[in-house]
Amino acid sequence: MANYNKVLLMGNLTRDPQLKYLPSQMAVVEFGIAVNRRFRTQSGEDREEVNFIDCSAWGKTGENINKYFQKGKPIFVEGRLKYDSWEDKQGGGKRSKLTVVVENFQFVGGRDGPGGGGGYQGGGDEASQATPQRAPARGPSRPQNQQQAPPPEQPFGEEQQFKDDDIPF
Repeated sequence: MANYNKVLLMGNLTRDPQLKYLPSQMAVVEFGIAVNRRFRTQSGEDREEVNFIDCSAWGKTGENINKYFQKGKPIFVEGRLKYDSWEDKQGGGKRSKLTVVVENFQFVGGRDGPGGGGGYQGGGDEASQATPQRAPARGPSRPQNQQQAPPPEQPFGEEQQFKDDDIPF
């Protein structure tokens, strides 16, 4: 049976990103986003449901999120779900949590408000990651190749790369 783990979310940051570095000097950023869903009940009442999602981003992707985003700013993220489980040290019970590991993100809205935006693709060489990609100015434009190369495959996943004791949080 084939498997597929892909998440696309657009929402507003619920807190400022928190940048940390592992002993290996790998950057990891944690932040939360709120995603709203509006719907109408069978009785005709308008309702809104809010989901709060914890996210993490690694490496240059995380550093750029930390640099350009703060609480309240809109963001579009693409990533994968990650399930963590552990034993509660105080209560002794089992705990678990789903997070989104961000692989790519895009700016939503302009510099000071809503509107167009640009994007950032994680992966690739360091020079291409130095600044986020901005959408071209309005007006006539030449067709461009919109496909971007996928990030290079890593020899092993983050789960195998670090021991629990290496993570400072």
